[in-house]
Amino acid sequence: MSKKVLFVTSNRIGDCVISSGILREIARQVPGAEITVACGRPPAPFFRSAPGVERVIVLDKKKAAGHWLDLWRQVVGTRWAMVIDIRGSALAYLVRADRQVVYNRRWETGLPKVEMVSRLMGADRPLEPELFIDDRARAEAAAVIDPQLATAPGPIIALAPIAHQPGKSWPADRWGELVERLKAEPRFAGWRFMPVGGPGDRPPATPALEAAGPRGIDCVGKGDILCSAAAIDRAALFVGNDSGLMHVAAAAGKPTLGLFGPTEWWLYGPRGPRTAIAASNPVRGEFAPIEALTTQRVFEAVIALHDRWIGAPDPV
Repeated sequence: MSKKVLFVTSNRIGDCVISSGILREIARQVPGAEITVACGRPPAPFFRSAPGVERVIVLDKKKAAGHWLDLWRQVVGTRWAMVIDIRGSALAYLVRADRQVVYNRRWETGLPKVEMVSRLMGADRPLEPELFIDDRARAEAAAVIDPQLATAPGPIIALAPIAHQPGKSWPADRWGELVERLKAEPRFAGWRFMPVGGPGDRPPATPALEAAGPRGIDCVGKGDILCSAAAIDRAALFVGNDSGLMHVAAAAGKPTLGLFGPTEWWLYGPRGPRTAIAASNPVRGEFAPIEALTTQRVFEAVIALHDRWIGAPDPV
């Protein structure tokens, strides 16, 4: 009997992290599973050390859905024990498979996305997100962080001032304002401020880095998503836009504050008990632009997160 499983997942880092618990569930349902993951290029490194994953196929989007044809050509010759497609394409029905599990919008019933994919898999519990950080990623992150940290050791607050969808990015200048406020806050005396992001995220991270000055750690454009995950894992606290890095921080178990504008924080908020949100639309079902989220509100949310999970300052 075939043990080969095809898992077609997202081209977005956040969705790949949200659905990462599926990998453990595959191993439960197909013991000894030999997993092939198909995903977009940015999240592809995320799976290179994931348990049971033998191959990662990168899906680069092409005109006229040519990327699906490319994928079909690579997988049609295999007999699959299971094909899981959270992108809801027809691919699972065009290859030989003993079982097809295909996402459909009927699963969108107001539940958080993690719970939706868990139900899709027929799991009896939520399939919590998981990171698969390997030694290579940790070494790459250390090569960036350690030389900068050596000049002034201290706890790190990781910042992700980026998001790759319109309306999700808190204005870059407010990240600079936030860092200035935190630098002056006694709770963060001696802390280092570390913006994290990909090669294209330099402009929105610049105000935060400039505000941090000598207390900054530049981790923008220094490696792939797994290197960024390893860097975030070095932090004591995380603040970021609604983005893949926010989900990475939550999956790493870091106290995580996600900033939300006109997006559904009740569906896509960071997952886990050590997480919180600051939303321009704090009432479920209401919407406001992320520009309505003030620096003061975010500052207060960071302080609350710190006091709950790091420790309140001693009374004077």
